[in-house]
Amino acid sequence: MLCTSEEKIHPTDVSIQLENLKQTSIVSNIEKRCFLASWIKDNIKKKECCFYVEDAREGICKCGYPKTKHCDEAIKPEDYVGEQWDKDRHVREMPTDAFGDISFGGLGQKTGKYVRVSDMTCAIASLYQLMTEQWKLRSPNLLISVTGGAKNFYMKNHLKDKFRRGLIKVAQTTGAWILTGGTHAGVMKHVGMAVRDYSLSSGLMEGQIVVIGVAPWGVIHNSDSLIHPEGCFPAHYSLDEQGQGRLSCLDINHTHFLLVDDGTHGHYGVEIELRTCLERHISQQSLGNKESGVKIPVVCVVLNGGPGTLNTIYNSMLNNTPCVVLEGSGRVADVIAQVAALPVSKVTLLLISKLLKRFFGQEYKSFTEVQVIEWTKKIQGIIRMPHLLTVFRIDEDKNCDVDVAILQALLKASRSDEHAGRQSWERQLELAVAWNRVDIAQSEIFTEESQWTSCDLHPAMFSALVGDKPEFVRLLLENGVCVRTFLEEEETLCKLYAQLPACFFLRKLEKRAQDGKNRRGQTPTPGSENNYLSHVSEEVRHLLGSFTQPLYVSSRYKTTKDDVRLTVPSKGPMDLPCSGEDPTALTVWDPGRDLFLWAVVQNNRALAEIGWEQCKDCIAAALAASKILRKLAQESGEDESEEAEEMRELANHYEKQAIGVFSECHSWDAQRAQRLLIRVSPSWGRSTCLWLALEADNKNFVAHSGVQALLTQIWCGELSVENPHWKILLCMIFFPLIYTGFLIFRRDEDIQREKERAKQQQLAADTVFAGNSDAKIKRHLRVPLQKSELKPLNCSSRLMSFFTSPQVKFYWNIASYFGFLWLFAVVLMIDFQKYPSWRELLLYVWLTSLVCEEVRQLYHDFDGSGFKKKAKMYIKDLWNILDVLSIILFICGVVCRLQASRTVLYVGKVLLCIDFIIFSLRLMAIFTISRNLGPKIIIVRRMMMDLFFFMFMLSIWVVAYGVAKQGIMIENEERLNWIVRGAVYDPYLIIFGNFPTNIDNTQFDQSSCSVNATDPLKPKCPVLNSDNLPMFPDWLTIIMLCVYLLFANILLLNLLIAIFNYTFQEVQDNTDTIWKFQRYELIKEYHSRPALPPPFILLSHLILFIRGVLLCYPSQRHIHFRQKLEKTEEEELLSWEAYMKDNYLASTRQDQSQSMEHRIQDTAEKVGAMSELLEREQEMVSATMAKRLTKLEEQVSESAKALRWIIDALKSQGYKSKMQPPLMTGLQMKTSVHPAGKSSDRDDGESSGQDTDDESAPHTFARQLQYPGSNVKRFPVPEEKVSWEVNFTPYLPPVYNPQDSSDSDTSVLDKYRNPEGRTGIRGKGALKSLGPNHILHPIFTRWRDAERKVLEFLSVCKDVEKSVALPGGPAEPDEPLPQTLERILGKKLHDKTKSELKAREPVYKGYVDDSRNTDNAWVETTIITLHCDKHTSLMAELNQIVESSASSDQPLKWWEVSNTACVCPYQREALRDVAKLHNVHF
Repeated sequence: MLCTSEEKIHPTDVSIQLENLKQTSIVSNIEKRCFLASWIKDNIKKKECCFYVEDAREGICKCGYPKTKHCDEAIKPEDYVGEQWDKDRHVREMPTDAFGDISFGGLGQKTGKYVRVSDMTCAIASLYQLMTEQWKLRSPNLLISVTGGAKNFYMKNHLKDKFRRGLIKVAQTTGAWILTGGTHAGVMKHVGMAVRDYSLSSGLMEGQIVVIGVAPWGVIHNSDSLIHPEGCFPAHYSLDEQGQGRLSCLDINHTHFLLVDDGTHGHYGVEIELRTCLERHISQQSLGNKESGVKIPVVCVVLNGGPGTLNTIYNSMLNNTPCVVLEGSGRVADVIAQVAALPVSKVTLLLISKLLKRFFGQEYKSFTEVQVIEWTKKIQGIIRMPHLLTVFRIDEDKNCDVDVAILQALLKASRSDEHAGRQSWERQLELAVAWNRVDIAQSEIFTEESQWTSCDLHPAMFSALVGDKPEFVRLLLENGVCVRTFLEEEETLCKLYAQLPACFFLRKLEKRAQDGKNRRGQTPTPGSENNYLSHVSEEVRHLLGSFTQPLYVSSRYKTTKDDVRLTVPSKGPMDLPCSGEDPTALTVWDPGRDLFLWAVVQNNRALAEIGWEQCKDCIAAALAASKILRKLAQESGEDESEEAEEMRELANHYEKQAIGVFSECHSWDAQRAQRLLIRVSPSWGRSTCLWLALEADNKNFVAHSGVQALLTQIWCGELSVENPHWKILLCMIFFPLIYTGFLIFRRDEDIQREKERAKQQQLAADTVFAGNSDAKIKRHLRVPLQKSELKPLNCSSRLMSFFTSPQVKFYWNIASYFGFLWLFAVVLMIDFQKYPSWRELLLYVWLTSLVCEEVRQLYHDFDGSGFKKKAKMYIKDLWNILDVLSIILFICGVVCRLQASRTVLYVGKVLLCIDFIIFSLRLMAIFTISRNLGPKIIIVRRMMMDLFFFMFMLSIWVVAYGVAKQGIMIENEERLNWIVRGAVYDPYLIIFGNFPTNIDNTQFDQSSCSVNATDPLKPKCPVLNSDNLPMFPDWLTIIMLCVYLLFANILLLNLLIAIFNYTFQEVQDNTDTIWKFQRYELIKEYHSRPALPPPFILLSHLILFIRGVLLCYPSQRHIHFRQKLEKTEEEELLSWEAYMKDNYLASTRQDQSQSMEHRIQDTAEKVGAMSELLEREQEMVSATMAKRLTKLEEQVSESAKALRWIIDALKSQGYKSKMQPPLMTGLQMKTSVHPAGKSSDRDDGESSGQDTDDESAPHTFARQLQYPGSNVKRFPVPEEKVSWEVNFTPYLPPVYNPQDSSDSDTSVLDKYRNPEGRTGIRGKGALKSLGPNHILHPIFTRWRDAERKVLEFLSVCKDVEKSVALPGGPAEPDEPLPQTLERILGKKLHDKTKSELKAREPVYKGYVDDSRNTDNAWVETTIITLHCDKHTSLMAELNQIVESSASSDQPLKWWEVSNTACVCPYQREALRDVAKLHNVHF
């Protein structure tokens, strides 16, 4: 309808509304920015110089900034007059003034976020909070710290592509953060280019990859454009590589920047400490914000790099951070890659020097000898930690991608933790799930070495389900997860529903929970999982239908006024309870169903498919899912929305799955398949597959031949489906024929089949036991045959079965309805008197029986869905509407017919005549059972809908032409009937060929009309002229008629034909399916209908009324549509159904694998793999050829040297040659000698691991560069320079004596020399005295169990990282061992142990590799062991001591002797010897 002038919307109003929306959005953004600016100013600081002291350069301060960058207080300070500039004193913190959004411009308008921060590490937590809460970054599942060359360097294209592709893949799949230096140079530039390539290839201008640049503020070019006190939104930053000079530009492909400010300008490296602390802080956060013990893993990726990169690698590995080094990227990365597979003893100072010279080139000349020594020491330290070092080599097949190398490095580092044990594997699995890398889990975690139980995998299973990782869920199920065990605790299911992703079902739950709170007068609590958990059962029942029972029952106990706790029902099937029984008996515990339902309601196809495979009752589950999804799509209110469309697609998918499994079942055993249709399913609300399919409108499933066979069987009742119709009709007239065998009953067929089966079994038995004369065996075989014999129906049963058959009821009702219409017609045409005759009274009685039947159908609850549901279904049926309309018209007609007035009597007859038409149309519903007429009736109904819309279009033309014609021809016609005739009726008849004669003046006849409209039986004449001819222009009316006929007769009628044709073609393909679906309703109606036809059905209604209302008998159950099986029989049927489901899935996978699309994809993958393999093979061949040429050159060079030596030796002896010696200098110039006289090339197998060193390694802990508990650094001592016998001229170690400076005298220190060699520091350090410092450790052991399988030792628990240590104390040099033990153990305990300790030999006695050792002071220990029996006084004394120490800072505890004990290395070796002494595995 067109809107009135007041309702019209002016375009200006629309623009005002849009402008208001824009203003609202702008205001919201301004509020967010103001809040961000306020938060940053309160929490983030910068640094600035507050004391201007001019440097050697004019106008430049010592801090590096010009004078103009200083405030007035800094230029004329009053507090620092006369002082020299000091960074720690004259640089202060201030609120930052550079933050916001940064726009780089150019193609794609790349934008990011940035902030200027102080280098003080105390604000690390605020930085992490800024990134996660203010910048809205998701917490990472992995932190990748990329380090290396800060300047541009060359990298081979193949390595570059692998690095970029692998880095992006690992970041994308794991949800990682990438941390770099942030500038547009070196390795940072390579990372930025990788992100750019990903953004361009994926079509995303702002990709999903998070790349954070941590750069020094003082070296950023054009940093002034980033400064604004209130933040820049955005700040426009231009990349100016030409004018940057010694400064650096930010990389435009990074997404976030932390610009570290130490108050100086032009200094690189100021960000290293803050970056290290940030990485450490992130690594301490829980993975995925969970309360599990798994933390966010950190990995360091190294490309190229110099000395600073080497320090970063060394410090990272000391902090247990795994590192991945890319061989071929140059400099430090290649130096480490070359020696990674060598034993430490072969990594000598000479080798490192030659490698540095080889890979650093001219830069090597600037290195000092001490620097090379320090770097050699650090490289040796790196090599000593092979579990943290991974070298990525292009020429190796196993590390074909960088992402695999990164993830394998993390898992290798996690697996090497000796103290974690089983927790290490669980942590690795948790990491793999968080990364969503199924390939890594398959190759690295689920191996033959790891033995997993279902309970071990439950946390990973929960994470995979909540994280929507179906491939991992399937992998976990394949590796031992039992769904029954996983969902055994009801809290697990509750947590799954509490963590549902955003979906329509979740919104419905929240709305239901809020409505429940409002009804109880409570305030809803946002975010509380208890708000909607209790409503899951109600919502699912609403989606399935009220005919089902609740799947979960709310507990009557342990409830509060705020919440009703959801409980998982009892484990086991229960029967329907009577009134007053516990409602939990209505449901069963089905974990497969619970998992499937949880996935279906969130519209997750992949997880739902996995859950469906775990369901026992798979057909019912698929049909229930189809019903739930269609209901959700219907209630979403957005028919064209993407979510609703996905729900419909998934519903159709599960309908196909149900059809597929049922087809498999029906092909194997039709009778079992039919039992599946009508079996009561306790898992799905005690519904049946057939009813679920009908409620879900699954027409294709109902149209299946197996379902139709069941419906046909129910339609025939006890009669055989093979009986022809004419036999049934003949028996209806001459019913004694049913006793003659004229009709076949199903019982007769069952008996015949049973006889044939028994005959076959007997024949088989006789064949098997043909030579056995034992009569007992034969009797044993005949017993079950005799018990299973069926008895034929008797006479009364045959008669009852015949007349109660729905098919026979239908035929009798057809005959009755034709009789009713015949009687109705007779009354209307022949016997309609003033007073009702006996025929008319019989008609009233007949109609009364029809009314009673309609009432019975309305109140008869066939499926237990309730009266409300039944009433809705009754009203939705078109035939029921016709029934109600015909009955109402009949009653109105009878009321009018019984009135005394003749006029009212005639009105009653008219109403009855119209009612006869409706009763006759109702006859079409009877023929819907016909296979030929039923589909045609469906087509007619669809065409009637098309005809309705066509008539609306046609009426526009009819009225338009009729009104125009009437206005032109007739003047002021006031008679309504003639107005309607002229404006509507006449134009409508023209369509069907009734050509008008009054529009043409030549055919005008004045006698056919009335001039002044005085004759009511004639139309009014048009206005006449003086010649008594019409004045209207007949040419205009003729043209109007032609146009009207053109559009109405030709265009619209042909359009109607086309519409009918389209509808017919569209419906014709589905009419059979629709007819089969609607056939059920007719079968159900006549199955529950009384046997007697109208009007005799009144007797049946009277009996039903007496039984149901007066005697209160329960309603009769229809076992043909609903059958409850025994527990054993049901389990057998479900097992068979599960077997059929597996067959169906296997055949489906086989069909998919043989499809053309799969074959093309498989061929493409194979071709791609072969192409990559050929490229790799070609590269390996070229690399191998280069290696061979290098080795050949080296051998030729060595041969030339040997020949030169031979010639010189011969000349010295006086031998001379007649010929001149050949020139070999050119060859010598071309050859290159490998460091240490060996080839730099390694075999392919060398990179697989580190070779073992035959010689015992010198003390390593005593040579750590950082001395513990101080800021003193040791002088680096390489491996080969440890021994005092080896000359080490540059060795100048510092002297450290924190307590007594008198011990720094060189003459005193030279008296004591560490027996194991140099340590890099002199003095006594943190030890008590110079020389040996003795410690005594007694080890007390006991057996934990009587089987003597677990050996325990007495330990002292420390607070640091849950470590333990052996009890003990210092020993004086000349003190006897018994006195030392007495002082350590106490007199009482010593008295009980001295006799046994005297006879004990020490487990270990001698030097200890301790980090406190120096060149002049070291630790020596003596370890003795004593085993305690369980029932001795010594054991009781020890237990008492352990109990009394529980409240102390370092309590005593019994700990298992194994490699999981977190003790220092020398104590671990002592425990290993103790375990060997007691034959226990360590």
